[in-house]
Amino acid sequence: MIKTIEGNFENTDVNELLTKHFIELRAASPEGSAHVLDIEGLKVPSIKFWSLWYDSELMGCGALKIIEKDHGEFKSIRLHDDFRKKGNGIKLINHLIEEAKKLKIKKISIETGAGKFFKPARKLFNLGGFKPCKPFAHYKEDINSIYLSKIINNTSN
Repeated sequence: MIKTIEGNFENTDVNELLTKHFIELRAASPEGSAHVLDIEGLKVPSIKFWSLWYDSELMGCGALKIIEKDHGEFKSIRLHDDFRKKGNGIKLINHLIEEAKKLKIKKISIETGAGKFFKPARKLFNLGGFKPCKPFAHYKEDINSIYLSKIINNTSN
């Protein structure tokens, strides 16, 4: 059973996963095209962050940045290595979508990299029903970025 904990930045496993995520994405993104947030950046009031746990094991994490009243952006979506390549990525995405619905979000957008390193993320978002879109919020056209969005059915009102 998957459980969700909001915040939880102080947890050692969460902290290690986010630090690894930050380091890898910074290294894989060309100068000026890295949009990954560090832990302090995830603590701002406009962002909700969750860690997801399978029993007592950290499965992954993700955040939702509120852009507008009913539009959010997924940030820092990351599976723990122990849960990769087992179909858990879509479970993580779907779980985060359910959290977004609770916040009355109707549209979710994502910025991800265009390079080879980001291919698994693009494949996952495609599987999750995200479609290409124009840059949103503060983003600009960038050959190193792909912008995606999805309208979600807010049935949990």
